[in-house]
Amino acid sequence: MQKISMDDLGRLSPDDFKAAAKLPLIIILDNIRSMHNVGSVFRTADAFLCEQLMLCGYTPQPPHRDIHKTALGATETVIWSYFKDTMEAVAGIRAKGYALYSVEQAKGSISTEQMQKIDAPGLQNGLALVFGNEVQGVDQNVIDISDGCLEIPQFGTKHSLNISVAAGIVIWEASKLLRGV
Repeated sequence: MQKISMDDLGRLSPDDFKAAAKLPLIIILDNIRSMHNVGSVFRTADAFLCEQLMLCGYTPQPPHRDIHKTALGATETVIWSYFKDTMEAVAGIRAKGYALYSVEQAKGSISTEQMQKIDAPGLQNGLALVFGNEVQGVDQNVIDISDGCLEIPQFGTKHSLNISVAAGIVIWEASKLLRGV
């Protein structure tokens, strides 16, 4: 095997990215503290051609060098918006008719291993995923109006993953669901 060169990867230019059809997947960040986590989610949203990233509450916003350092230019390609209150962002999702899932350990949560079986109202329109604060998780008010919660199975002594790692896993699984893979 030999590594593929950057030129041979055939990546989209920023202009081509902006013009490309997006996956109907919206990522909502609910009071994320770390700029590095925000930058990482921008980069993941770019990798999967996500429709939009919504930054809520005290989640840091571009431009900031610590976000840019991790995002590697994705803040220039991914459409993003800011909402002072996460519930305002969620209301917009509901108005679009998208299915809404919080990524949280909760009673009755759905394992990411079972995501392909989700058949929520609105899923044919698109999917919005809410990722919560690094310590407190997704706000209960948001969970209460979600169609459900998604949970990543974990088998070690730790009971949570870094938000950027969790986002990568769940966005990958959601992209498979939405692409019918």
